[in-house]
Amino acid sequence: MSRGVSRRPLLRMSLALLAGCALVTPLALSAPAPAAAAAAPYTVTALRVTVRAGDRNCTLDTDVYRPAGAVAARPAPAVLTTNGFGGDKADGPTDALAKAFAARGYVALAYSGLGFGKTGCPISLDDPRIDGRAASGLVDLLAGARTADDGTRIDYVAKDGPGDPRVGMIGGSYGGAVQLATAAVDHRVDALVPLITWNDLSYSLDPNNAGRTPGAGGPLPGAYKWQWTNGFFLIGEAQGLLHPNLDPSRAGGAGCLHFVAPACATKRLLDSGRYPAGPTRAVLAYARSVSPVSYLASVKAPTLLVQGQRDSLFNLNEATASYRTLAAQGTPVKMIWQAWGHSGGMRKPARGELDLARGNLDTSYAGRRILAWFDRYLRHRTATATGPAFAYHRDWVTGGSAYATSPVFPAGRSRRLYLSGDGTLVGRRGEVVRDSREYRNLPTATSHSESSLAGLLGLPDVAPYDARGTYLDWTSRPVSGRPVEVVGAPRVTLKVSSPRAERVQNSPDAADKLVLFVKLYDIAPHGGKTLVHRLVAPARVADVSRRFTVELPGIVHRFEPGHRLRLVLAASDDAYAGNRGIKPVTVSSAPADTGVLELPVTQGVLR
Repeated sequence: MSRGVSRRPLLRMSLALLAGCALVTPLALSAPAPAAAAAAPYTVTALRVTVRAGDRNCTLDTDVYRPAGAVAARPAPAVLTTNGFGGDKADGPTDALAKAFAARGYVALAYSGLGFGKTGCPISLDDPRIDGRAASGLVDLLAGARTADDGTRIDYVAKDGPGDPRVGMIGGSYGGAVQLATAAVDHRVDALVPLITWNDLSYSLDPNNAGRTPGAGGPLPGAYKWQWTNGFFLIGEAQGLLHPNLDPSRAGGAGCLHFVAPACATKRLLDSGRYPAGPTRAVLAYARSVSPVSYLASVKAPTLLVQGQRDSLFNLNEATASYRTLAAQGTPVKMIWQAWGHSGGMRKPARGELDLARGNLDTSYAGRRILAWFDRYLRHRTATATGPAFAYHRDWVTGGSAYATSPVFPAGRSRRLYLSGDGTLVGRRGEVVRDSREYRNLPTATSHSESSLAGLLGLPDVAPYDARGTYLDWTSRPVSGRPVEVVGAPRVTLKVSSPRAERVQNSPDAADKLVLFVKLYDIAPHGGKTLVHRLVAPARVADVSRRFTVELPGIVHRFEPGHRLRLVLAASDDAYAGNRGIKPVTVSSAPADTGVLELPVTQGVLR
């Protein structure tokens, strides 16, 4: 059974270009699997399955891939997979994964998520009470406890008990979070492989990296990630154009065409540029409630987290938060940081990397780990090694394995550098020069990290920049001796002065508080600079009169000999909403009282 390339991805690109913003995950834009996969020894049956999801009945559009030889007398374990945001069961990665597992003897069930393809009901952001319950209905189908709408009953899936099929789940981005949502409400799910997905959607779309606690953003709303958010909203609302004759149950609420009312209210709040205390708590609480951060305590299924290093939508800190929560509660969990994510370059993964559109499980590091994970937990081959607790891709490795591994996470040790008043990063407090420096924000954005649309579609993007007078920077000495390898999330502790921000400190609108943006550059010997993976850390400061800590997005990066590390504190970034009003910021340094940068280093020394 084969499918050609549809025109829907082209329409999605056109809509994104018109909106000037990002659109969908790589799962929705990749090409279909190669024709060779279609010749695998399995049959494919399309089934419609109506389930109860929240307060509605939703009809799911599914394809069941039945491997040759899977019969009631010789049942096979099952793998459930669904699409990324904007995709459906027929999109390349969803289809390719189903084929890849069916070819390996698994019963595969691919389905279009709620609100996408020909599946009914509005988009509900992977809410466990809705999307999780809908997927649980498909677990019933695999158990033989429920029939499809045409009366088809499945009796060839292996079971761990009556009504309990042996089933795992795999998928990326939107198709990643739904796995955790399903496992939280249905403990029959035996293994999960969520790829490039979120821990806390309120952090993903409105990040505050100041004062973060494990598994959560800061105590205040952050800086609105308007490019990504508008892109997803556009493709969700455009479903009527992408799929004519939609099921009437797809109608949304509260002024949205295809989103549930609380999701619509969240978008309106973010667009408003205001964060009044009462409504903000209620609306952003919804985004958290549909996120793993709110329900991971109920997830018991062994989980292999795979997150992308090039990802400004769901950065490495999201997977880290989920990993730490699952590990602390005793849920079997391991984590891989692969090279590609939602940002630039993910449409053509590097050689040797997992390519979901090709289903190259056997020839990629992450793919082999996934196969071992399901071999252990779905086929119950207890001797199968599932790999180390933590693995990460090193883009500077050209031969042999590009992945390094660690039996523990985090892998490195913390190294400190101090922010000196002369704009340098020094290794000892005694080297700090006493001085003060100031930057001033303007009414428009004056710094650029990325255009999310460009990164997503593989289009050219201008180099990152910061306008003179709107940022401060601190630069280390050149690396000498061994290269310095940073693996993890850097942290910087700061004390700033901003009298104008202090005047509105007690405003009931959190949007009045100071916002700043922290990032790390690699400075080459010739002066060229690279913003590491184009990542920034927006921070909205709860109390500008106190010291605060900003956790930057996790990175895996090597600073070569002769290169220097530069920490930048910027007033704005054009991928985010920023400050309301002009708020000059001064940073003062003295040996006994200065900012501190902490780096998770696995190799080398910065002095």
